[in-house]
Amino acid sequence: MRHARRRIVQRGARLAAVGGLLCGGFMVTRAMASEPSDASGTTASSTRAAADTGAGLVSRLGTSRTAGNWIAADGRPVVAVTDADAADAVKRAGARPKVVTHSMQDLKSATQTLSSAPRVPGTAWAVDYTKNEVVVQADSTVSATDWSRMTKVADGIGDSVRMQRTQGTFTTRVNGAQAIFSTGGRCSAGFNVSNGQGEFILTAGHCGPEGSVWFSDNTGRQQVGRTVTTAFPGSDFSLIQYDSGQQTTPGSNVVAIGGGNGVRITGAADPAVGQRVFRSGSTSGLHDGKVTALNATVNYPEGTVTGLVETTVCAEPGDSGGPLFSEGIALGVTSGGNGDCKSGGTTFFQPVTKALSALGVTLAGQPAQGAAGGAAQPSVAPSASAMASQGGAPGSAAPGAVEAVGESGAATTFVSELIDPNNVGPGLLVIGGSVIAFVATRFIRTEQDRNAYRRQYSQSWG
Repeated sequence: MRHARRRIVQRGARLAAVGGLLCGGFMVTRAMASEPSDASGTTASSTRAAADTGAGLVSRLGTSRTAGNWIAADGRPVVAVTDADAADAVKRAGARPKVVTHSMQDLKSATQTLSSAPRVPGTAWAVDYTKNEVVVQADSTVSATDWSRMTKVADGIGDSVRMQRTQGTFTTRVNGAQAIFSTGGRCSAGFNVSNGQGEFILTAGHCGPEGSVWFSDNTGRQQVGRTVTTAFPGSDFSLIQYDSGQQTTPGSNVVAIGGGNGVRITGAADPAVGQRVFRSGSTSGLHDGKVTALNATVNYPEGTVTGLVETTVCAEPGDSGGPLFSEGIALGVTSGGNGDCKSGGTTFFQPVTKALSALGVTLAGQPAQGAAGGAAQPSVAPSASAMASQGGAPGSAAPGAVEAVGESGAATTFVSELIDPNNVGPGLLVIGGSVIAFVATRFIRTEQDRNAYRRQYSQSWG
């Protein structure tokens, strides 16, 4: 078993190797994910069921009587409500009500007022469902004059808005070093996707404009592909089309997490506030945290991006575009934030469902759901009942299951796979940026960077 876990990405998952550059067996993971508490050990099906229950109640009761939903520390769904009758309905559905002052209509009105005010780079805001307020953050670049002006806007809205200064600066996470490179800097690949005719890497839109050429090394010798579609600012996603027209393989929906293991990605969904999530990036490795807000707005220096997921997961320059996932479900790609993985910080993610829908693509390894010849539809997460009923037969691992990556019986090393001249898949394209990291990893990687995932989903760890 130990030998199997040390096998690095094989032929069956080469698309996942490049699309999961940030996640996998050839990245230096000097910073480790913290271990979850006992209260966080909920199963995949229970977490999804809690999120579905809360979202369903909000939809049924309406935005004038509710103010969001989230998953509590004990795994139960909580719904913010504005009246006693709504609270009773929530209880009857098996969820926990929290009576609040401001409805979602009130909170959305507040964010609209903030959005209509003159734009101030270095600010961000999102609705905190748990505190029933809109939290406006301003980083260290915001002047006293701008801060005073925004405070006046907030005072005009009322007590539904809280102003908060934060350390560091809100920036996108591009930097020059390893992973995938263009003239604009370095980013992390996200998820492999397909439109039924071509294969692509889904990553962040701010990483580079349409036409950007991407390489796996900083010498420009190993070309990966070219950006064919981008959306930034406003949104933050883009598609990089593979140069060689590679086709997806059965293993391409497995995101490598190191040690020859991968996490099977079975669909895409929107995250829930309070949900435990994991992020990987080519700079800082694997980290975990919780979703704190949805539909966040961030005023980066380059422009404003809306509809983002706010989390406590840390990130650093170069992590942009890396995947956010939980329980085998793709949730987002890294956009930006403040802080780092030593001091912590806030990180924002582009929701993956919105990107897939806008681009007309599906996650690799999954069939397009549109009509023949039509645009592909985004992959959807399996229902809680479907997730609970998944068996353990070979090739049908449950969502989020940890499994050996690669062909059965193949025990070749990662380096030998890369240097094999017969290999023409994406694995060959990452030699330049990967070998150095691989050598370093031999000396510094331990099992600690996977302990969070191992303990969170111990029932699926082989």
